[in-house]
Amino acid sequence: MLTRRMALLGGAAALAGCGGAPETSSPPQMIADRQYAGPGPRVLTLFTMRRISSGSGEHSSLLIDAPSQRILFDPAGSFRHSTIAERNDVIFGVTPEVEDYYVSYHARETYYVLAQTVRVTDAVAERAAQLALSNGPVARSFCASATSRLLRQLPGFESVPQTLFPNTLARGFGRLPGVTEREWYEDDPDNKALALAEIDMQLR
Repeated sequence: MLTRRMALLGGAAALAGCGGAPETSSPPQMIADRQYAGPGPRVLTLFTMRRISSGSGEHSSLLIDAPSQRILFDPAGSFRHSTIAERNDVIFGVTPEVEDYYVSYHARETYYVLAQTVRVTDAVAERAAQLALSNGPVARSFCASATSRLLRQLPGFESVPQTLFPNTLARGFGRLPGVTEREWYEDDPDNKALALAEIDMQLR
């Protein structure tokens, strides 16, 4: 197992929208202040959190590296921190450091994180960002449904299956041309609160 430090280096549409999920938001000024645009290339990265013992997919999210800003669509996700701006399941200001914190938060002795990345045009990346920002909060257990629905609206991603299951989404995404894959393993205890406490220490 890799340690946390090594890993850091190294029809459902209605329910997928606001139905049943509360709206959340950091202050507007905080969201504006935290925005970050990476240097490129423009990519979409699908994260799938998988149980190590069975390989079952437990969560899906999408990192969107658009020219205007780098955001993370984390439908029904639990990653939160007072210094990281978020609105309705969209995390703002996703610098490489924040991305590392996000991955490290999910990877532990019982789960690993699969990242699948594909390069896209500026226009496709911006369209993905617009769709994420307009999606609204997602009800629990509909992360893969919301993510696959977003992807299927993008040019070149029509073959991605509309699904409730993270592994089905990952398999479909993996068949797209040019996709590269990475995996993160960590040996932390199966306790997200401990992971968040460690991240909190580093951020402060």
